[in-house]
Amino acid sequence: MVEEISFALSEEQQMMQDTVRQLVQANVIDAIHQWDENRLLDKQAVQKFWELGIIQSMIPEEYGGYGMGSSPVLHTLVLEELAFGDMAFAVYAMLPALFVLPVVNLGRTEQKEKYLPEFCKESFVPATLAVNELSVGFDVWNCETKAEKKGNTYVLNGKKCFVPLADDAKHMIVIAHYEGNPHLFIVDKDTKGLSVGEREKNCGWWALPTFEVTFENCTIPEINKLGDETAFNWLIQRTRTAMAAIGTGISRASYEYSKKYAKERQQFGEPIASRQSIAFMIAEMAYEVDAMRLLTWKAASAIELGMDANRESFLAKIYAGEMTMKLTDYGVQILGGHGYIRDHPVERYYRNGRSIAICEAMAII
Repeated sequence: MVEEISFALSEEQQMMQDTVRQLVQANVIDAIHQWDENRLLDKQAVQKFWELGIIQSMIPEEYGGYGMGSSPVLHTLVLEELAFGDMAFAVYAMLPALFVLPVVNLGRTEQKEKYLPEFCKESFVPATLAVNELSVGFDVWNCETKAEKKGNTYVLNGKKCFVPLADDAKHMIVIAHYEGNPHLFIVDKDTKGLSVGEREKNCGWWALPTFEVTFENCTIPEINKLGDETAFNWLIQRTRTAMAAIGTGISRASYEYSKKYAKERQQFGEPIASRQSIAFMIAEMAYEVDAMRLLTWKAASAIELGMDANRESFLAKIYAGEMTMKLTDYGVQILGGHGYIRDHPVERYYRNGRSIAICEAMAII
């Protein structure tokens, strides 16, 4: 007899989903519009998320963490809930994980001893990941930022863009091309040859500071190379799955807000939701959000089982990129003129959602 596949959440997963959902409702939903206007998140809200201990739980006990390991499936649940509140908040709050997880899973003992205890402190510790570049047709597998081995050091040269929190991050992982493959390198904040430009002015992510970062003969010790030539593939499967989860959260927010608006907005004596063209868009939003979520869960599940999730993570990310653009556009369309003004959040979903397809490289590359 074939066993039925269950999509039910475990008790732990349900509890974490409910906890993060409550945190977002209490601290983000009503405040994010002003944060977006001010181009600045409330760090107290980020600190409240930090205090849940999700980042610290990834770190083994011998380095000061809770030693609970990491669950890609659980992380997708968390990211969807955070992104439902706001994408900028989701990226900001979970950004340290993009440094911690590679060090935990790929790092040498010396790297773990040096870096991990710092992320077990009571206050939020900013760290970041530098992937994207400004070049036309940017190919993440053949980036223009290069690393050269010189003695017992590596010298980095190149530029990165869309690097969140680069001005505050104490450490960053940089993707650089070395010996024919992209590799991971740890660069500390005060490293000579590292310079952070002015804050970028982006279409979206208004509440999340991002920067262009330049590496000019940036010399780091040999120990700062993280993992081998397979490390980048390990990382990108997880970042693609994470972006798919974020896209799901944004799209769900657009769907739920648009549906509520369409039921309340009256035209010609009846809700606009009763109009077939509106009803069809809402129905499409509903099933596409579910489809995005299931693709994301499939990728996360493959990673959690120790499988190669190249195909699953790529499909989840590319589909999320396309559908997030479509569904957030539907949100603007359903609200009509109200969708284009900043009194409603759908224009923010639309601006932020566009980045899902271009982060890490355009979907068409």
